[in-house]
Amino acid sequence: MARAEKQWHLLPSDPSATNRLAGLARVSSVVAQLLLNRGVKDAPSARRFLDSPLAGLHPPLSLPGVAEAAERLAQAIADKRRICIYGDYDVDGVTGTSILLRVLGKLGADVQFHVPLRLSEGYGLNSERLRELKRAGVSLVVSVDCGIASLAEAQVAREIGLELIITDHHEMKMGLDGPLLPLAEVRVHPRLPAPEPYPFGDLSGAGVAFKVAWAVAQRVCGAQKVPDDVREVLLDAVGLAALGLVADVVPLRDENRIFVRHGLERIRTKPSVGLKALLEASGVKPDQVLTSEDVGFKLAPRLNAAGRLGCASFAVELLTTTSTAKAIQLAQQLEAQNGDRQARERKYTQTAKELVEEHFATDAAVVVGSEDWHPGVVGIVASRLVDYFGKPALVIAMQPNEPVATGSGRSVPGFALHTALVACDDLLEGHGGHAAAAGFKVRPERIPELRKRFNNHVANHYPGGAPAQQLTLDAEVPLSALTFGLLKDLDKLEPYGAGNPRPKFLASGLKVEAARLIGQGEVQRHMDFRVRQGETTIRCVAWGMADRMEELMSAAGDCCLAFTPKINDWKGYKKLELQVIDLKPGKTVTLA
Repeated sequence: MARAEKQWHLLPSDPSATNRLAGLARVSSVVAQLLLNRGVKDAPSARRFLDSPLAGLHPPLSLPGVAEAAERLAQAIADKRRICIYGDYDVDGVTGTSILLRVLGKLGADVQFHVPLRLSEGYGLNSERLRELKRAGVSLVVSVDCGIASLAEAQVAREIGLELIITDHHEMKMGLDGPLLPLAEVRVHPRLPAPEPYPFGDLSGAGVAFKVAWAVAQRVCGAQKVPDDVREVLLDAVGLAALGLVADVVPLRDENRIFVRHGLERIRTKPSVGLKALLEASGVKPDQVLTSEDVGFKLAPRLNAAGRLGCASFAVELLTTTSTAKAIQLAQQLEAQNGDRQARERKYTQTAKELVEEHFATDAAVVVGSEDWHPGVVGIVASRLVDYFGKPALVIAMQPNEPVATGSGRSVPGFALHTALVACDDLLEGHGGHAAAAGFKVRPERIPELRKRFNNHVANHYPGGAPAQQLTLDAEVPLSALTFGLLKDLDKLEPYGAGNPRPKFLASGLKVEAARLIGQGEVQRHMDFRVRQGETTIRCVAWGMADRMEELMSAAGDCCLAFTPKINDWKGYKKLELQVIDLKPGKTVTLA
């Protein structure tokens, strides 16, 4: 089975609206068009989007539950009670945990943390772990990035006399009369029903944790303006929140955009010893501008590797340590784990593709499993398979001698994965998630029936087969229009991320020259080539597309490209090049 072909969709343009916004917001027509493409239609919204002042963060006490959480935490600090921050094992969880650890520690709290082991404890609060914490002298637990759906575990906490503050941003379980909420002493969540709803419901777990930390600092210090030393810790926490926000792929608009813009600048100019070690291990240069893509492709994978293949507590220790030697050691450990994760991901993805092409090529969905796969990597593999085949995918790790296998699923736009798993509920040992991504447990002997039922569900949803994935492009531009000035204009839209993707452009009528495969070692997984359009020639890099060389050259070298322009800075010499997103053979392309 060949790679699923994407349909290209070019966003429409309205020159009069573009020129009007450009004049009122004092920006170029290019920036105005991109703002309109992102739903920013008036000058005040445009200026808030572009300027993103730190003062634009919403007051912490406006977040439902924060006032009560701050009061209880301040009292616990004063009473010298032992507090445990109970965070999730992904980047959003470990950064949020680190925020509360650092701020509460600075305020004099007796505070520790726990991050569950992915394989043995699973996601969310764990009843037995709560009992262990109680026996160890903890009297107050604060969840981070988890807990809003832990109804049974919250009941256990209440029964054993463990005070529980839940801070989360995930979906709440729903009943006939509305959300089913855990019986915690306090619940902090940006979408909780409240007389005055929070103005922005898309905070990540780390963003919620920052708001709690900020409010506790104000409560303990007795003023909205905290002392300089506490303020410095809170500014460091903005950087940690930025890591969690980017890694969790929440929309980078409103205050999320503010967090990321100022947080990345804080990391660049004044990193903690742990982040400095992580930046060095990731190959990020000290003098370079730190972008959300650096976080998404360099920093976050290394922090995530700990929770996927080992223990995420290493990541929390790295983000909170004050020892340079320990930071370097932990960063090196994460680097090694990330290398292991990358190798496994490539191997598993290739094996999974071969399984599908050999045995399940005509299925409506992808359902594959192996005893050789690690449960911590199957979610990434599922994402790769969805991108390649254009179908919903379930990927299952069957551990030898284990009665229950661990699976992870990813979906295509328009297909609600969590609803499909409900239709397979009687075959599963448990499941949870949302429309785009989900996790589940299944007994190995039930996988064939799961494959059959899941495929039937997808086939009924898409009688004519899953629709082609769509690639949305901002504008068609000639190669001659790609200048350093244009890229400087595009930089005004940073930080890029979910809800504000890096601009994607179309160039047609191109002629390919000097195409070759590139890569490290014996495996050459990328393409490097040049394209010519009229009198303009420019270098292109197509990462991970080595298998498309024949396709690229199939129309006598004529092609159209979907791309984003980049500046390649090598040994002080800067030049423009195209980072290829997708390609179509031929002089023209049919647009959806």
